Amino acid sequence: MPETPPRAAHADHSFRHSYTKDKALLVRRLARIEGQVRGIARMTEREEYCVDILHQTAALRAAVDAVSILVLEDHVQGCVRTAAERGEADRYVDEVVDVVRRTLGRPVRGSKAAG
Repeated sequence: MPETPPRAAHADHSFRHSYTKDKALLVRRLARIEGQVRGIARMTEREEYCVDILHQTAALRAAVDAVSILVLEDHVQGCVRTAAERGEADRYVDEVVDVVRRTLGRPVRGSKAAG
C-alpha cells in the first residue's frame, strides 16, 4: 500500500481542506443521507416490499456517490493542486488513484489482488 501523504503537512494555518468551501452543502447532503438510512430501516421494520427497499438503497447509493464526487473534485482541485505547487504531487496523485480504485471496487495498485 502506498504511503499516505502526511496529514501533519497540513498543520500550517494557511492550509484549508478544499471541501471547506462546500462544507454547508456537504453537511446538508449527509443529513439527507442519514434520513434516507433511517427511512430504509423503518421500511425494513415494517416489512415493506423488497423492490421498494431496493429502490431506496439505489437512491442512497447515488446520494453517497454524489458526496464522494464532490469531495474528490474539491480534493483534486485544491489539495492536489496545492501539493503540485509544493512539488509533492506524486504522493497525492497516487492516493487519489487508490481511493478511486477502491470506490470502483478495483484492487489497489501494489496489493496482492492486483494482477
